[in-house]
Amino acid sequence: MIRTERHGDVTRLELSSWAGRRLGYTVSVYRIGNLLIDTGFPRVGQQLAAWAAERGVRGAIVTHWHEDHSGGAFAFAERGLALALHPETERRLRTPPHLQLYRRATWGSFRALRTDVTELMPNGLEILPAPGHSVDHRVVWDATTGTMFAGDLFLGVKVRIAHESEELGTQIASLRRCAALAPARLFCGHRGLVPNAESALRAKADWIEEMIDRIGRRSTEGWSDERIVREELGGEELTGRASFGHYSRASYVRAAKRAYASTLSA
Repeated sequence: MIRTERHGDVTRLELSSWAGRRLGYTVSVYRIGNLLIDTGFPRVGQQLAAWAAERGVRGAIVTHWHEDHSGGAFAFAERGLALALHPETERRLRTPPHLQLYRRATWGSFRALRTDVTELMPNGLEILPAPGHSVDHRVVWDATTGTMFAGDLFLGVKVRIAHESEELGTQIASLRRCAALAPARLFCGHRGLVPNAESALRAKADWIEEMIDRIGRRSTEGWSDERIVREELGGEELTGRASFGHYSRASYVRAAKRAYASTLSA
């Protein structure tokens, strides 16, 4: 399913599957000029690539390798549409990992990228590194309009859930670098247009710093991870249980503890 909405020169394409809607998950791809930001998830890849080709879109910039953002890349490449891929993104797409059941149920399984890729030249848009959520994560910046396409950099201010591999300290640095650009508009890969872009990015960076310190101190006081999840984060939620802890508040606690240990050793 593709739902569109206009924001001046930007079109948001909100993509969802039946299973994703049941879990409350959608993901957004953005059109600016003749480019897309991201390629959606595997189940919608062919449909989105056809939509793009019919409307004169020449390709897509992929923000990072996670399947809800890069999963349609195979269909774009098969149609000869150009792609801008971080080397790590392309590596993972050519030898895609086996996804956990909850991810396959929500988005579908990766189809390996087997064709040659035409490299996309982004026509004045800047592709800026913004790691933390993943090592290959990037944002797209339009300096002429002050517009930032943030992928999964933002997601919300008081986020209490994380993938096992996320690096929260690195996220803070990425958030502050992006906030320093003073974006007038911020488009999130899941939340759409984010009001008060600069202050929202700074608020999230401040929140993560606060949580790293709070969780780190609780851990040094002898609290178990389970107690921290229960008393500091409000308990585990459905996604955490459905993912068997891979994308969970327990993972957020472990990521915060790693970041706290890094601050002590710095």
